[in-house]
Amino acid sequence: MRRIVDSESQTKSQTVLPLHGWQSAYELGYAAALWRLPLQKDKHLIVNFGTDIPKTKMMLEDLPSGFAVSPFLNLEGEEALFIKADLYIRFDETGEPVSENYPSTESSAAKEAWENECRNVSLVTQNDRNVSEFPTNSSEEFHLQSVKEALKAIEAGEIQKVVLSRTKHVALPASFSVTGIFERLCNKYPNAFVSLVYLPHLNQVWLGATPETLVSVDRQGIFRTVALAGTQSAFDASGQMIPPKQAPWTQKEIEEQALVSRYIISCFKKIRVREYLEEGPKTAVAGNLMHLRSDYAVDTKAINFPELGTVMLGLLHPTSAVCGMPKLPALEFIQAHEGYDREFYSGYLGPVNIDNETHLFVNLRCMKISNGMATLYGGGGITEDSVPEKEWQETELKCRTLLAVLEES
Repeated sequence: MRRIVDSESQTKSQTVLPLHGWQSAYELGYAAALWRLPLQKDKHLIVNFGTDIPKTKMMLEDLPSGFAVSPFLNLEGEEALFIKADLYIRFDETGEPVSENYPSTESSAAKEAWENECRNVSLVTQNDRNVSEFPTNSSEEFHLQSVKEALKAIEAGEIQKVVLSRTKHVALPASFSVTGIFERLCNKYPNAFVSLVYLPHLNQVWLGATPETLVSVDRQGIFRTVALAGTQSAFDASGQMIPPKQAPWTQKEIEEQALVSRYIISCFKKIRVREYLEEGPKTAVAGNLMHLRSDYAVDTKAINFPELGTVMLGLLHPTSAVCGMPKLPALEFIQAHEGYDREFYSGYLGPVNIDNETHLFVNLRCMKISNGMATLYGGGGITEDSVPEKEWQETELKCRTLLAVLEES
């Protein structure tokens, strides 16, 4: 494949080829996903040359190579949008393609159109802009009231925990470059799963840097998931980063994370998986935030359970970290009190059967881009020890992760 250079600078760029590849798919109306896994340098690109993206049963072991995108409201964890890989390329950190695969032989004309577009497309230059150019909506009163209603429901014994979220809307300038934001997220959040997904049939782009693994199965057959909950700023009042080992956690945050851990263990018990490794909880830094995290691993080959990824996906999604406990009453409370459709926020997304590995992540620290507007999301777990005003501040911190990147020049 020919290297593409920016027509303005005509200089070699480390990332111009993967960014051009995604942008070309976008210009042609092809579904596409560009991503970088946590603690890795390589970037991956999938393009589908179809006009629609079907919902697919998430039987992970049987699916071809592709990229899954599931909404929050997918109770069985079985069906998601699936971008089948008509084209897959892995790029190294210099932007060189190091692995290419074209599974589909029926889309040669579309593939040729994509290659031609790659030679001609130019990425929009980033302009300096001020936060005032991003007017935000304020729903503080509504959110505070929802938290108060949640505390009443917890006191009445109807639920133990519920995760309530809200949105923040920003207007995007005409010069906005979504590929530029993707590159900034890769640079700022090396520990996160950074992704850029275009869903043409919905006219939506989803961009994010999530810290939370939902289901991962590597080529050695090791299954992994995490319990991630509890949130505080990674910086103290003077703006200095707090050393993770010195992070002060309240009882509320410790119990919130413990609820998620107990739920994962209960899922293992339900399917009689006893041979698992647990590490944590420990403080994990995710950009401007810190969380409590426990890691779980199972050797699916050792226990002769190759379908564990699929089974756990159905049990875990939506996790108590994004929904609550018990799951169904918490979900009913969310639908009655949040006041908006989460769509793919707090659902899951990620590559399936790419290089014999599957990595699905909870879609957090993300934004939806459609019709010149970006929608940002932030949520928090409400327990009996929650303080409404602090819960509002937590949503502000979480929205800030993406908003800060938008505001940078």
